Amino acid sequence: MPASEALNAMREIAAFIEKAASEIDPRQVDEFIDLLVDVYKANGNRKILVMGAGRSGLVGRAFAMRLMHLGFTVYVLGDTIVPSVTNRDVVIAISGSGKTRLIVTAAEAAKAVGARIVAITTFPESPLGRLADIVVKIPGRTKEAFKMDDYFARQILGIHAPLAPLGTLFEDTTLVFLDGVIYELMGRLGVSEEEMKKRHANIE
Repeated sequence: MPASEALNAMREIAAFIEKAASEIDPRQVDEFIDLLVDVYKANGNRKILVMGAGRSGLVGRAFAMRLMHLGFTVYVLGDTIVPSVTNRDVVIAISGSGKTRLIVTAAEAAKAVGARIVAITTFPESPLGRLADIVVKIPGRTKEAFKMDDYFARQILGIHAPLAPLGTLFEDTTLVFLDGVIYELMGRLGVSEEEMKKRHANIE
């Protein structure tokens, strides 16, 4: 495959993310960030559990790392050191489809003990979305995207497969969105980049 195709894919992904920024509901974002600020102000008496499967899980880990740099008490589902979740805690669940069984089951368990659930998903009406206290709808093509095998039917209907496969658009958009959340939190919490750097791992 020529290198130009790789660059074309980059441009398409970047264009999609830019368009998504105008489609995400600012009220949902504000509600999400307000909750995170409340957790921060609890001075370690409230914790955050981030969870996602596959590539969404990697996005979640990147976000959890930045939350740690900001001074949050944060864990990632699947790590051996994750403590019990309580009704004071917040669970951030990332799933494009909102139907990933592991994530929905974990969210149900957290909901049962009274934790606040934040769903980051493309489908607010999904099982995960219906469980959540706060939903942030992220536009994106997920693995559940509409499939049509007939090439000619796709052309007639104007349906063209994007250059990013499977859930890439959701995952990349979510990663950039959550980096934006970190930027706003830095301002609202008054945490400088120097302070964050002090919390960065010094044994790597």
